[in-house]
Amino acid sequence: MAVSPSHQLGLPLFPCSKYPFSRTTRSSSLVPRCSSNTPTSISVKPPTKTVPGKPEADVVVVGSGIGGLCCAGLLARYNQDVLVLESHDLPGGAAHSFEIKGYKFDSGPSLFSGFQSRGPQANPLAQVLDALGESIPCAKYDSWMVYIPEGEFLSRIGPTEFYKDLEQYASQNAVREWKKLLDAILPLSAAAMALPPLSIRGDLGVLSTAATRYAPSLLKSFIGMGLQGAFGAPKLLRPFSEIMDSLELKDPFIRNWVDLLAFLLAGVKSNGILSAEMIYMFAEWYKPGCTLEYPLNGSGAVIDALVRGLQKFGGRISLGSHVEKIIVENGKATGVKLKGGQFIRAKKAVVSNASMWDTLNLLPKDQLPMSYVDRVKMTPQCESFMHLHLGFDAEHHDVQGLREDLGIHHIVVNEWERGVDADQNVVLISVPSVLSPNLAPPGKHVLHAYTPGTEPFELWEGLDRRSAEYKKLKAERSEVMWRAVERALGSGFNRDKCEVKLVGTPLTHQRFLRRNRGTYGPAIQAGQGSFPGHSTPIPQLYCCGDSTFPGIGVPAVAASGAIVANTLVSVSQHSQLLDAIGI
Repeated sequence: MAVSPSHQLGLPLFPCSKYPFSRTTRSSSLVPRCSSNTPTSISVKPPTKTVPGKPEADVVVVGSGIGGLCCAGLLARYNQDVLVLESHDLPGGAAHSFEIKGYKFDSGPSLFSGFQSRGPQANPLAQVLDALGESIPCAKYDSWMVYIPEGEFLSRIGPTEFYKDLEQYASQNAVREWKKLLDAILPLSAAAMALPPLSIRGDLGVLSTAATRYAPSLLKSFIGMGLQGAFGAPKLLRPFSEIMDSLELKDPFIRNWVDLLAFLLAGVKSNGILSAEMIYMFAEWYKPGCTLEYPLNGSGAVIDALVRGLQKFGGRISLGSHVEKIIVENGKATGVKLKGGQFIRAKKAVVSNASMWDTLNLLPKDQLPMSYVDRVKMTPQCESFMHLHLGFDAEHHDVQGLREDLGIHHIVVNEWERGVDADQNVVLISVPSVLSPNLAPPGKHVLHAYTPGTEPFELWEGLDRRSAEYKKLKAERSEVMWRAVERALGSGFNRDKCEVKLVGTPLTHQRFLRRNRGTYGPAIQAGQGSFPGHSTPIPQLYCCGDSTFPGIGVPAVAASGAIVANTLVSVSQHSQLLDAIGI
């Protein structure tokens, strides 16, 4: 979910040139600036001022987003010598946490589920953590607040609760169509979840680790689906809207609601998302006993667990290590060059956790086929973001106070007619201190609001961040988030009394994240294109993250990192790991 999505004041609104986050070259995240820009190693082991150990490794991973850390952690588990190079002062990419004045903010994903699941149908990130012997304490909940043109209500996940909302805010026809949809797609979930992502690899070994190993469970799932479900299985790789059309679902509320869920999950509407991805989400959110989970200590706790797992198995991570070039010798990727000139050799492979556009900029153009360059340049991009990070007193605002039933998540849709992907139309709000009070000083809250990949970069392109024009536009374009926050928190909220106020723009993303045009990621429509695989035209260079299969979102990038790690080891090692974690 893009409240990825997985993601994360009495001060004036900062112009971009003073936004207090460090620059990065290869990670999609916002990170607090540290006093030193020299490379440091972090977390479980004492920090060092240089790349830890010898300046070489079996595998060098560029970037420490969730995809890169999952890849590196599994490689370490496979007994490979792996080194992660991160330009930031903190690891985690879009999922790291940062602290200002005692407030601990998520920079990106904030809606999670499946951390506690185990076995073949578990969330890919949970499977990786299980392989690394790590777990994440979580607070469980089952609802979020929704503010739509029809009204506002507390939406609960589960098989029956949403029917009550449909009866009140939509129609009996919407109730019938929702039931028809669930009856049709939930049987397909067995097929969508029958093949664990951790079993996949990028070579013919997949016939052993996936096809042969899980043939019985796949066959069982097809038998369990019945004739209608089995015939519907090929639709898993088609746009979800085609399933809705085949069911003749026409109720406006149902179509709008499904578009919203798809957009929050993958940055595209129902006509652009793979049916398999939506059906997986429906199975997670609308089955009996399901819950959502928020990591205690914030999304940074996920990163801490991945780094612990990496280092536990001998992997290394170096922060403040800005990769300037991927070195290609004799047609193969042989290492990377850091900004300071240091060469780090990769004996087996280089793995880029950067976006496809940023990876392209790291490579020597004369070593690349023009077809590859053209495909990357022609891949459509999602738009960028506006961000609002706030720290405020939970008790001492105006006389009315904040709403008493304040929940962690709030979704505001201003107009259905404009579409959920229209700019300034949807605002997502997360108040994680509701469930994890330690994220804020006593009696206070942290809040992250943002427009989910809908802010046009064109509005900001070429603006001088120090200009009055930029500051004026920043105030104008952030107003929709302020209004959404005021609606969610209640009339007692007073923006002037916030102790921390930070506003980020697409230029913030572009400049400090070095993310091409500040983009959320590739806008690849199901049925019209597919996410690239993990190999590249350059031997020994692989990619993982949101520019590769399966796509955008926390489970997807975790799976991509696992697929690359599996590809780089033998089939027997891969099979032994699957045996060890019981899948």
